[in-house]
Amino acid sequence: MPSSPRGGLVSLSLSMLLASLGTSIANVGLPSLALAFDAAFDAVQWVVLAYLLAITLVIVSAGRLGDRLGRRRLLLGGLLLFTLACGLCALAPSLNGLIAARVLQGLGAASMMAMALGMVGDTVPAARTGRTMGLLGTLSAVGTAMGPSVGGLLLSLWGWQALFLVGMPLGVLALVLAWRYLPLDQRYTPVAGRLSFWSPLTDASLRAGLAMSALIAAVIMATFVVGPFYLSRGLGLNAQWMGLAMAVGPCVAALTGVPAGRLTDRLGSQRVTHAGLGVLLCGALLLSLASGLVVYLGALIVLTTGYSLFQAANNTAVMRDVDAQRRGTVSGLLNLSRNLGLIFGTSALGAVFAWATPDVTYATAQSVADGLHTTFAVACGLILLAGMMAWGRNRAVNGHHNLR
Repeated sequence: MPSSPRGGLVSLSLSMLLASLGTSIANVGLPSLALAFDAAFDAVQWVVLAYLLAITLVIVSAGRLGDRLGRRRLLLGGLLLFTLACGLCALAPSLNGLIAARVLQGLGAASMMAMALGMVGDTVPAARTGRTMGLLGTLSAVGTAMGPSVGGLLLSLWGWQALFLVGMPLGVLALVLAWRYLPLDQRYTPVAGRLSFWSPLTDASLRAGLAMSALIAAVIMATFVVGPFYLSRGLGLNAQWMGLAMAVGPCVAALTGVPAGRLTDRLGSQRVTHAGLGVLLCGALLLSLASGLVVYLGALIVLTTGYSLFQAANNTAVMRDVDAQRRGTVSGLLNLSRNLGLIFGTSALGAVFAWATPDVTYATAQSVADGLHTTFAVACGLILLAGMMAWGRNRAVNGHHNLR
């Protein structure tokens, strides 16, 4: 059973795409689910939350389990569980049954996300690590962005069950490709002192990379939390135009992810990390001063381009020098840091917006704009903090190399 970098990369790409698609495709079906199961919104929203919580709670454990049992083996298991859970979701006889199936789907997705990043070093040459990380980051953004649109089409044609059934054929394809083309698991001799669950966090450079990932994810999440209020109440856009405006960021991420990875391979992760943070800062500054749709969208394009550069470079820096027997664990930590950043962005930066925009339901357009400006002024501070961490990490890495 020969391995193939191209076939293996397709399987990793599909794994990342499916796991990300699962985070957003169910949202559009919540009203239909409320009608189908005669349930309140507070109950049906657990269809979304159960999936996200399952990923967040187990993704580090999934990464560590992959290191111990074999990353290819765990990816195959995750794909199989995800695919079967898609079918269980569509066949669920009750809302509780659907929520339970979504938990299983989230467990499978956690293994898929952790192993997709963790197996990059096993699948492609080191010289192509950056572009591969950029590709996986692109597919993560594409999967999240296309969920509502694809879900809406499936919902209108075949009902809510189609939201989950769509994952089955793609899951089977990814499973077959992974079985056929991914390299067989290698057996590593455990090294004393490296088996502790959180032992990778003793590396200061890794801690900095994870912290930066969380901070920047929080900034990006602010565009999804604050953006709809500014577009609808601040600029008066209807739902259709607001949806199109909201799609600009994910589309830019999809277009810039692979070029950002290529640039990382060519210039090195340190330079591209700093460049990405600089572009991010420019985008956040523009959003803190934005007035009107054109300026807002221009700022969003700048911000998202910076995020693509940062994500490709930082993920490469985090994963490139990790010992082979710890790649799964570190990949899980990297995904966890991003999820925690998304949660922090939703809660903390959302709270900043709420504080700066009292009574948002009846707020004036200017009041909503002030809230946007205040939120992204705080976001500028988070980016500067990430920049200080990047500078400190580079000094530590360069000092280590000089000593060697």
